[in-house]
Amino acid sequence: MPIRMLLLSLVLAGSFLHARSHPDYSPIIRRSEAQASLPARTVLQAAHHMVQRGDIIRGSCWDYLDAAFTRAGYPHSKRQIVYHKPKAGPYVNIRHIQPGDWLCFVNHSYGNVEHSGLFVGWIDRRRKQGLILSYPGERRNKPGRYRPYDLSSVYHIMRAQ
Repeated sequence: MPIRMLLLSLVLAGSFLHARSHPDYSPIIRRSEAQASLPARTVLQAAHHMVQRGDIIRGSCWDYLDAAFTRAGYPHSKRQIVYHKPKAGPYVNIRHIQPGDWLCFVNHSYGNVEHSGLFVGWIDRRRKQGLILSYPGERRNKPGRYRPYDLSSVYHIMRAQ
């Protein structure tokens, strides 16, 4: 096989594997936006546009969500803390988590550090696995993205009001 054909087949195989390795979360995103309250829907849509545009916000996950809420028309004065405990818990009962909530949680997939994310919907509620719009922060030049997280250790919830 000529080298050119070999390279092309490797590129195509890599594209196929890459597409398969990223699940399509659009049904969860659409369902959550449709069912969310108006303030939450506005935040979810503003954050989704930030992801689609590839917006980079200098700073942390907190800074990214602050920008999303503010762009949606919900600055600090229009946000309400609905749950707040220490990082060590006690943790919220997951039935209180709603689409569009700004969650602070223990990120069990990354060294048990604190992390903030925008709750989109449940991937597997029984296992406490939720879809989060997450921002990597840490001076990485990467946009927000949708990822599953273990939400068994949520210690802070903020909502647009």
